[in-house]
Amino acid sequence: MPLRPELHGTHGAVSSTHWLASATGMAMLDRGGNAFDAATAAALVIQVVEPHLNGPGGDAPILIHHAASGRVEVVCGQGPMPAAATAHAFRQRGLDAVPGSGLLAACVPGAFGAWMRLLRDRGRLRVEDVLLPAIGYAEDGYPLLPKAAEMISVMAPLFRDEWTESGRTYLDHGTAPAAGSRMRNPALARTFRRILAEARAAGADREAQAEAARAAFYQGFVAEAVDRYMATGSAVDATGRRHGGLLTGEDLASWRPPVETPASFDYRGHLVHKPGPWSQGPVFLQQLALLEGFDLTAMAHGSADHLHTVVESAKLAYADREAWYGDPVHADVPLAALLDRDYAAKRRELIAPAASGVLRPGSPDGRTPHVPTCLDTPSGAPTDPDWLAQLGNGIPTVLLRTAAKGDTTCVTATDREGNMVVSTPSGGWLKSSPVVPGLGFPLGTRGQMAWLVEGHPNSLAPGKRPRTTLSPTLVLKEGRPHLAFGTPGGDQQDQWTLHFFLNHVDFGMPPQQATEATTFHTDHVPTSFTPRQSRPLTLVAERGFDPAVLEELGRRGHELREVPAQTLGKVCATGVDGGGGVVAAASPRGGQAYAVVR
Repeated sequence: MPLRPELHGTHGAVSSTHWLASATGMAMLDRGGNAFDAATAAALVIQVVEPHLNGPGGDAPILIHHAASGRVEVVCGQGPMPAAATAHAFRQRGLDAVPGSGLLAACVPGAFGAWMRLLRDRGRLRVEDVLLPAIGYAEDGYPLLPKAAEMISVMAPLFRDEWTESGRTYLDHGTAPAAGSRMRNPALARTFRRILAEARAAGADREAQAEAARAAFYQGFVAEAVDRYMATGSAVDATGRRHGGLLTGEDLASWRPPVETPASFDYRGHLVHKPGPWSQGPVFLQQLALLEGFDLTAMAHGSADHLHTVVESAKLAYADREAWYGDPVHADVPLAALLDRDYAAKRRELIAPAASGVLRPGSPDGRTPHVPTCLDTPSGAPTDPDWLAQLGNGIPTVLLRTAAKGDTTCVTATDREGNMVVSTPSGGWLKSSPVVPGLGFPLGTRGQMAWLVEGHPNSLAPGKRPRTTLSPTLVLKEGRPHLAFGTPGGDQQDQWTLHFFLNHVDFGMPPQQATEATTFHTDHVPTSFTPRQSRPLTLVAERGFDPAVLEELGRRGHELREVPAQTLGKVCATGVDGGGGVVAAASPRGGQAYAVVR
């Protein structure tokens, strides 16, 4: 039996990785807003209450279904690299990789602009409606999550001695706050209040307010503060040295969040949409193309055949990610060929009875794949004191034996009209980079995901989006809205959400049960975060699988690693149920993701 009930309603549904954000989203629906207003307000709250996983300086790919037009769109909240970000600029500094922390890895912060564009184009409420809840939590406080408290405690020496603006923001007179204590961020509240004032000055019109708020961030005082800090400041990063940044106010001023057509694939009557290959999103679709040739239902959920088939398919799809994905505006990405069913059929033949430990990208359209050499340790980086070892790993968690490998956030909402939206906001977390003086938030480090090599689709270049792991999913069934979902989890996002989707489609589980089912993943491919580690034969499984199944997987060559039950992922989902109402689900993993329906 599921640990949480299946939630159905008629008015609207919101699910997110923080209960305060979910409640905020539902409040927007009660005010007469739609799903787009609800998701925007929830995401702005998450920027405040989950500072260890995201912030206004981060990124947010947003997938939407607009009920009136029937369109599915991607609002791209992944900002590009600065104009000065060339491989030569990094080589001049003695670097063979973009550091996973500090100022050099900062891209244009895309999250805020993307949410303002969504509000302007598809929302109903004004900027003050969606921004005031976030301001309230920044001013009045919110209960500090245990993982956030843990990260601040580990990073406290760095904040006291080096990143002093972060110390002023996150420490209480030099001391790390306790889990559950009331955390405030008055500097961020002032930033949001100033944005709100400029939005109100534009008049009562929603579109004008949203555009004024965007301008305040990207062409006004926020951009000026970022420009000033990047030009005059420096910060210690994973190299153990101090570097200034490459991002400028002009980089922010010249950027607008694009709206794009998603990648899609029809799987057993479900049309699945993902962001393009500037994200890892199409890897979800490539896995579906491979698995379409298997009868998963006949294998039985949790069987050795089930796990082996899904894991070996993931290895092939992710290998193509490594070789072929990048910003399609700057690189020739053969996406149509990668999603072609004939290509998938040829790749499917590589799935053997034994586990593969070899990274095997394919040759779509006969092209020769190229995977850069990975660095399994930070290049020449010191590891003492401890916070330097933390900076050397670009994931948004601290490196403790009990810590998960990666994390981010998720927001999704569906209203009774059939509007759906889902996003996985991330970046700009408190471990990534120092807080920008006067703003109350740090910048992101998404640039670490680009390669300092020539000729690869994900090679670093000015104005180019680094390939991100952020990967929400939106599904139509028989042309009608069905599900919108996502999860935290870095590179594992498109494994854990895939399992949720297969649990629902192939194994017949309703959404809540599908979020809670025992899950697994492979660490076969290099991580997208520095230092790009891989463990080719590893199969990580939550406790709860039949020991005989694990023994059989071991005989097939998988290197099993069991982790505690209910620890992999935090899938959040909303959608439309078969009766015309709304449905919501949230994984109980971590104890903080909650869904609300009415």
